[in-house]
Amino acid sequence: MPVIEISSLTHPGVEIFSTLTEAQLRNRLEPDKGLFIAESPKVIKVALDVGYEPLALLCEHKHIYGDAAEIIERCGDIPVYTSGRELLAELTGYVLTRGVLCAMRRPVPKSMEDVCRGARRIVVIDGVVDTTNIGAIFRSAAALGMDAVLLTRNSCDPLNRRAVRVSMGTVFLVPWTWMDGPLDTLGELGFRTAAMALTDNSISIDNPVLKTEPRLAIVMGTEGDGLSHEAIAGADYVVRIPMAHGVDSLNVAAAAAVAFWQLRV
Repeated sequence: MPVIEISSLTHPGVEIFSTLTEAQLRNRLEPDKGLFIAESPKVIKVALDVGYEPLALLCEHKHIYGDAAEIIERCGDIPVYTSGRELLAELTGYVLTRGVLCAMRRPVPKSMEDVCRGARRIVVIDGVVDTTNIGAIFRSAAALGMDAVLLTRNSCDPLNRRAVRVSMGTVFLVPWTWMDGPLDTLGELGFRTAAMALTDNSISIDNPVLKTEPRLAIVMGTEGDGLSHEAIAGADYVVRIPMAHGVDSLNVAAAAAVAFWQLRV
């Protein structure tokens, strides 16, 4: 483990933690060369446990022989860049959670067929762009037994640093991929769709018919406008969570947790 002391923001090798944008990390032109950043020892450990490849670590001095010691040992012969909290915060633009970041190789994207094979309950994230909501939805999906997650291309990247951290690493545990076709293509994979939306013709989430579906895709919409008219019109079911006290909706992450609990197998 080569530990490399850095004293400036331009030290060779640290640009992956500082100057590269999320789009550059994803490397859309060459996805097989894409990277992502995992933050905190607990999250990095989950990624390592399921086989993600570490490329470099950025670690605050005091954590090298503390919280990050096990992670550093497991990562083998990769560079470990280190400095004090102030310089690392200036480098990255934020204070590191538990003092450590790990640059990791992005996995090869999976097909929808591979992700959904054998699944009974899946989640479709349609146009959700807030990183915190994405992370929270994945955490609920993992905790409440969802088998897979599909995301439309206008949704936030689940391997965004903040989304990964909020998910507590569950983005590494639940199979997921991008969805390029319309929602009705899920029917070709054997799924009926339940669009979460408050409409005049929606059914309550506790309607017994929903539990009888052998394969169900739960569709969650955007933070602002919810699902599009097209998504609602094409769904097999439009489902609402009953509201009280005049509340007109739940935050998408909260609604997802309720939906996953109620509609789990």
